[in-house]
Amino acid sequence: MYTFNSRVRYSEVDSDARLTLDGIINYMQDCTNFQSEDLGVGLDFHKERQIAWILNSWQIVIDEYPRMGENIIIGTQSFGYEKMFGHRNFLITKEDGSRVAIANSLWVLMDLKKNRPMIVTPEIGDVYGTHEPLEMDYAPRKIKVPEGGVKGREFVVQESQLDTNHHVNNGQYVRMAMNQIELKSVKELRVEYKKQALLGDVIVPVICEQENETFVSLDDEEGKAYAVVQFKTIR
Repeated sequence: MYTFNSRVRYSEVDSDARLTLDGIINYMQDCTNFQSEDLGVGLDFHKERQIAWILNSWQIVIDEYPRMGENIIIGTQSFGYEKMFGHRNFLITKEDGSRVAIANSLWVLMDLKKNRPMIVTPEIGDVYGTHEPLEMDYAPRKIKVPEGGVKGREFVVQESQLDTNHHVNNGQYVRMAMNQIELKSVKELRVEYKKQALLGDVIVPVICEQENETFVSLDDEEGKAYAVVQFKTIR
């Protein structure tokens, strides 16, 4: 497993001085990018070939939100490829080995010139190696949103929400969803990404709350989802 060490910064914590859910997602995204850079297949490699790994789904289980100043270890590993898909685990622990969060993710390799998925070639996939998947309860990648949702506050995608691929960053969708609701103690997060939101797009959130679960579908003006976010909490 590829790892890097960090310390929870004041800029990453909430009003309780604990690492935010955003922070956990950002650490995981940083980890996979650091690994790619260290292996020589980072941003420049992908830019030259006009390809990109696009996140298809997240499942993140959170055991603890570390406090400001605590040292943490962030790790990631690939556990297989099939056609255009790549499977990847993440693990965050504290110095004593206790688990902070564990995640499963599915990525799609995109040909940016043709704007369509492409087969993962050995040149691209083998560099990461293949490991045994981490032990966790794996959820389906697709999220079924209950009926009866209520529309939230519409908003327009801003430039600050874009990443190097010029579409909304994976973590930003979660932040968008969280801005629509009030949640504490999220224990599991699932996200299904359906299509890319771009600068200036209007996003219409649709919110459905159930016992211990909240769904936020981030839709376009025609009701088609950019992403669906599911939060599980312990009340």
